[in-house]
Amino acid sequence: MDNIYGKEKLVVEVIAAHNLMPKDGEGSSSSFVEVEFENQRLRTQVKYKDLNPVWNEKLVFHVKDVADLPYRTIEINVFNERRSSNSRNFLGKVRVSGSSISKEGQEVVQLHTLDKRSLFSHIRGEISLKLYLSTREEVKEMGANGTVASVYNSSSGFSKKSKKLQGPSSVMAAQQQLIQETKPTQQGQNHSKPMEPSPGEIKPVVITTGPGHVIPGTGGASVGNMGTAGGGGGGGMNLYSTGSNEFSLKETRPQLGGESLRKDKTSSTYDLVEQVQYLYVRVVKAREISMFGGAELVAEVKLGNYRGITKRVSLSNVEWDQVFAFSKDCIQSSMVDIFVKESNKDDFLGRVWFDLNEVPRRVPPDSQLAPQWYRMEDKKGDKTKTGEVMISIWFGTQADEAFAEAWHSKAANVHFDGLYSIKSKVYLSPKLWYLRLSVIEAQDIFPGDKGAALMRFPELSVKSQVGNQVLRTRISPASPSRSLSNPYWNEEMMFVVAEPFEDYLLVSVEDRLGPGRDEVVGRVIIPVTAIEKRNDEKLVTSRWFNLDNHFSNAADSKTVTRFGSRIHLRVSLDGGYHVLDEATMYSSDVRPTEKQLWKPHIGVLEMGILGATGLMPVKIKEGKGGSTDAYCVAKYGQKWIRTRTVVDSLSPKWNEQYTWEVFDPCTVITIGVFDNSRIDKNMLNNNAAAGGRDSRIGKVRIRLSTLETDRVYTHSYPLLMLHTSGVKKMGELHLAVRFSCANMANMLHMYTMPLLPKMHFVHPMSVNQLESLRYQAMNVVASRLSRAEPPLGREVVEYMLDHDSHMWSMRRSKANFFRLMNVLSGIVAMGRWIEAMRNWHKPVYSTLFVVFFLLLILLPELIIPTILLYMAFIGLWRYKSRSRQPPHMDIRLSHAESVYPDELDEEFDSFPTSRSAEVVRMRYDRLRSVAGRIQTVVGDMATQGERFHALLSWRDPRATFLFVIFCLIAAVGFYVVPIRVVVALWGLYVLRPPRFRSKLPSKALSFFRRLPSRADSLL
Repeated sequence: MDNIYGKEKLVVEVIAAHNLMPKDGEGSSSSFVEVEFENQRLRTQVKYKDLNPVWNEKLVFHVKDVADLPYRTIEINVFNERRSSNSRNFLGKVRVSGSSISKEGQEVVQLHTLDKRSLFSHIRGEISLKLYLSTREEVKEMGANGTVASVYNSSSGFSKKSKKLQGPSSVMAAQQQLIQETKPTQQGQNHSKPMEPSPGEIKPVVITTGPGHVIPGTGGASVGNMGTAGGGGGGGMNLYSTGSNEFSLKETRPQLGGESLRKDKTSSTYDLVEQVQYLYVRVVKAREISMFGGAELVAEVKLGNYRGITKRVSLSNVEWDQVFAFSKDCIQSSMVDIFVKESNKDDFLGRVWFDLNEVPRRVPPDSQLAPQWYRMEDKKGDKTKTGEVMISIWFGTQADEAFAEAWHSKAANVHFDGLYSIKSKVYLSPKLWYLRLSVIEAQDIFPGDKGAALMRFPELSVKSQVGNQVLRTRISPASPSRSLSNPYWNEEMMFVVAEPFEDYLLVSVEDRLGPGRDEVVGRVIIPVTAIEKRNDEKLVTSRWFNLDNHFSNAADSKTVTRFGSRIHLRVSLDGGYHVLDEATMYSSDVRPTEKQLWKPHIGVLEMGILGATGLMPVKIKEGKGGSTDAYCVAKYGQKWIRTRTVVDSLSPKWNEQYTWEVFDPCTVITIGVFDNSRIDKNMLNNNAAAGGRDSRIGKVRIRLSTLETDRVYTHSYPLLMLHTSGVKKMGELHLAVRFSCANMANMLHMYTMPLLPKMHFVHPMSVNQLESLRYQAMNVVASRLSRAEPPLGREVVEYMLDHDSHMWSMRRSKANFFRLMNVLSGIVAMGRWIEAMRNWHKPVYSTLFVVFFLLLILLPELIIPTILLYMAFIGLWRYKSRSRQPPHMDIRLSHAESVYPDELDEEFDSFPTSRSAEVVRMRYDRLRSVAGRIQTVVGDMATQGERFHALLSWRDPRATFLFVIFCLIAAVGFYVVPIRVVVALWGLYVLRPPRFRSKLPSKALSFFRRLPSRADSLL
């Protein structure tokens, strides 16, 4: 059994049931619970004559694969035992998703409403459970009461009464029978379960879409736990894999929509996500409503314990046009009711109900279902005195057009101001341009204060500003050929601007009067929309612009209007560049700005964002403890996507699919998970004072060139975050990715093209300039996306674009050093192998190596083909051992698991530093020691290079004389002796056995080490 199942066991602790349906004919029930998981079936004891039974029993199950647990379900059935006929009556069932299972020690009580087995079942009541993983619980043979609980196949019938195991057959029977362990729960622990509801009160889940409409009885922890039977939104911290593979990538096998298409042709076309069925109810408007007074009207959609309430409207215009979406996993009734009522009263004015068995199913690309008028009935069932309401109701999936704008049942406790921030949206980055400004010269520039100008040399410079980007030229130098009033600069400046162009280019000439004192002597304002565009290296025509001097008071303006000051500028919008807004190594788009220069796309990237498991709680909500309101953001090219926010869930299920056009395979898509800080109204007010920042949960990068075409990758990626205390796993993100290629020849041709557009090589920019412009581009993108609705916060954009990748980090420095060592390890291994051949430790191999060397000397035309064939053979040999998984965050490569706490604290320090002087002094000393070693290595390298120069510099005349004489003799020798003979003799000399070699260095090396360097001239 151990070689089939893992060490971790699934524990289903059956606590109690409440308000069960009497089925024994005497007004009561003798109930027991039967739990089924992966063909294992266990049952509790029977509680006789009790409609509110309490079991407190643990049922322990084997788990085959913990990684697949979020995609499994646990079936819980409640039955009434009929002892007279040895049969049972059905009392209700619950289906719990494996994603709602928590870790041991973090489990909480989950309350579930019992569901019907069929339309004609008479069911009522609730059941409370705990589900968690444990390594300490064991599946035992014998329970505390000596009973045996059998393991059934899913198709087997009702079990017979349990009996004791006897004789040696009990060992064999243990492989097919699982025992429950009954352990009474201490009564003193009940107060520590904040999410356990009171047994006598069941509160409905309410979706409030109108401002200020408070419904009593919707607070408390029991609201968050309702309806989690299938959705995974129940309380508790969810599982994540522990042990040595905690930070590794895991392959999953979810039931994607593409697999179900083969069986059901009416399924959604979303083939990279799991099919999730929703009940959609669109409430459009009402008419002929008879009501006294001027109260406002609302429509209420009720399905089991879930209620959705529309916004309030006046009687003169009764129109809502709102859609409500109820997940099929949360459907607790076979009937849905729509009420029209006054906003401040509980009594309804009219009611319409629908049987869910009669609700049609809609599959895109069918057009939307047309709403119809339905006559409402009052409390007595009379339809003559009530009005009509326009409604459409249908079953659909997440592919439905109404999905994005619908109010979901999962968003039960979100206040009205926060509802806009939980919807899924697609954002487009603004189109970015480089604005190139060349400041050439100016004429007739006179400082305002003439008296002071006669006594000093004017220090004139030009300040240019676009938005919040400010650049300055140097102070114009004095020239004997130019007057002081005609300064000359000839400097270039680069800015980042975005379409639509709303900014202005402000160019001002300033005179520096002293430190921090600059006087503006003229300026010109140029609209960005009036600037000429260019797509190649041809320069645009420069122009003279008149400087405006009329910006001071009227008295001063009279003294300067007689001068016609002007400035010579060349301004252009360069569309031939790609404006880098993210780190070059993680770039998702390399196309030029001008659309005319774009090539056709070579493929399509499709991604299904399935969900996450094991998320760590990042905030504490009142009455609910740790919680997370997670949403996902993906960025590729100009297209940003944001999934909907799943409220109060540590295992959110998004199941949303998105598509991007791919123009270059050597690009990276970035996916980040964040916590929404705008859900809870109290936290929103607190966050508003603190800046309202969404918390980071983790990030995943996938390079498209590492993906095979037309293959679906389904993996769970670890979400890793680096904190001051070390690396922490925040959960796992489940993705399904497919990269489809439209034309393989075009994609292979892209590998021979430059990575960046032509202008980056014809008119290149410096590294510092590119980094500064990238920072400005990131600011422009962040400001534009923050103006969307819902806004994409600046903290989200900065995290996705790796804004701090250039900051100093001792950990990153170590990681890059060992990456370099890993690259050079092949050369080092080759040198060691040759040295082993020289040492003749294995004479046979060394002899074969010498023979092969002489063969290549005799046939030199085989050298290059041999090397190429060897490389081809290595490539083909490694094909079978190639990685079948996309790359992911590697903590060992990042040196995140062996980093010192002080180094992490330094990495998270602000710039400039905010630490104490003692800490800064200690870090400075450490940096000096590291830099001293680097300084020594660089000095040694410079010494060896200077010794090469000294061979012919006659700095050491005797050494240069010897080297010149050697060169003359060697020239004659190489002319007389064929090169093959020389190389063969040299090879045989180098490969001679150790007994013919001296341990002293060679004469050539000794001569080289004696050459002088310039190190003795250093201070």
